[in-house]
Amino acid sequence: MIRIAIPNKGRLHEPTLALFKDAGLPVFGGGNESRQLISKTTDSEIMFIFARAADIPLYVEEGTADIGITGLDLVTERKADVDCLIDMKYGSSRLVLAVPESSEIQKPEELSGKRVATEFPEITKQYFEFKKIKNVEIVQVSGACEMTPHIGVAEAIVDITSSGTTMMINKLRPMDIVFDSKVYLIANKKSLKTQEKIRDVETALESVLLAKTKRYIMMNVPADVLHDVHKILPGINGPTVMEVQSSTDEKLYAVHAVVDADSIFTVIRKLKILGARGILVLPVERLIP
Repeated sequence: MIRIAIPNKGRLHEPTLALFKDAGLPVFGGGNESRQLISKTTDSEIMFIFARAADIPLYVEEGTADIGITGLDLVTERKADVDCLIDMKYGSSRLVLAVPESSEIQKPEELSGKRVATEFPEITKQYFEFKKIKNVEIVQVSGACEMTPHIGVAEAIVDITSSGTTMMINKLRPMDIVFDSKVYLIANKKSLKTQEKIRDVETALESVLLAKTKRYIMMNVPADVLHDVHKILPGINGPTVMEVQSSTDEKLYAVHAVVDADSIFTVIRKLKILGARGILVLPVERLIP
């Protein structure tokens, strides 16, 4: 049995459920309002464990879960000895050093001898050590970090932010980026060596993530511009080309290729200029190189 720990709520919960569904491993139950602790899926050898994102690094390190999805900031904060397998490409965030907008403090160095409140004391400690800023008192809090400078608990905070809206609402001014965090699929080191099915899960998730960056494009191309179209559409191993059995005297080829989603707008314009017609662009569900 492969046990996969996933966040039971919060900003990572829904994207994680959606990703596993796209990968062919839908999670049965476990919505944001659910108190469900475990769930099965279509594969009888895989079980999901719903846990706090902050607890997942230790669950995976200790072997309670074989693999899990959580933020790199939490892995670092917990000093979890795990293998980081895949950048999940969603849920990125930053730990930011911030002070009240009214504060006279302008640089991190000015926090020497002062207090900094945070839910991430280990990362904060590492930050000030790296900056060689001494005599900073780190005040650990378990929530509502943004209010601590306003009630006299600390002169600054280190807190997580995605868009910066919460900082602005609470009249806080970011001074420096402490840690850039991404969401990762992590694995227990022993399980990774002994449970071959972990690699199957990794491949399934990677195929979905890769597919989101690609588009499948099909078109009819006149024979005299086929070479030029080939230059625009290299595809993964080059485009697939098939002769069209046309009722006219014009010789046409059907061309199929996988292209980067970010370039599709420019690619279509170039293809139209060359004379490609009947262009069809489709999403890619999974792509296994």
